[in-house]
Amino acid sequence: MSGETPAVPKRRDWLDIVAVFVLSVTAVLTAWCGFEASKWGGEMSIAFSQASSARIQAASAEGEARTARQFDLSVWAEWIGATYRGDTDLADYIEARFSTEFAIAFDAWEAGDRVEEGPFSMDEYVPPGTVEAQTLSATADEKYQEALANNQRGDNYSLLTVMFALVLFLTAMSQRELAPWARKVMLGGAVVVAVVGIALLATFPIRL
Repeated sequence: MSGETPAVPKRRDWLDIVAVFVLSVTAVLTAWCGFEASKWGGEMSIAFSQASSARIQAASAEGEARTARQFDLSVWAEWIGATYRGDTDLADYIEARFSTEFAIAFDAWEAGDRVEEGPFSMDEYVPPGTVEAQTLSATADEKYQEALANNQRGDNYSLLTVMFALVLFLTAMSQRELAPWARKVMLGGAVVVAVVGIALLATFPIRL
């Protein structure tokens, strides 16, 4: 009998060493996942803020473009009226006061033998604020998509935190006074889940 008793303590020591190692590694990985989830959450907030700011600036630029277009429309209406009445002096006077952007479109319209409906239908007509509005809108869309991606990354790290919490639970249960086979099954399950979690973690982007 005395020769058989050391076998059980040795087996338990081996399981205990594995359990302590798994607990230690998992605790570090859990803390790391929590840190990364927090960092990506911050990146998401920043990207959403930048998208909102770009939207506001784009709306302001679009307002500037609408104001410029309305001014050019009113001047164009006066030019049409003077031309219709045959008042060439007034028409020339008004034409000299076209905005730079409208003058470019007007010259292109005349160069094309006035085939188009008017200067406003010309590609050359780009009122101030139009390009800025398009650029800012594109930036807002880009930042919004970036925010969504950052949110998903944070969620992925949070999911890993839950997985590693399961590893901690199974490892802790394997240390209870249970049947040897039950302890091995729980510790083996903890190791499998930990390996899967680590494999997933290796594919995730890192933000420091």
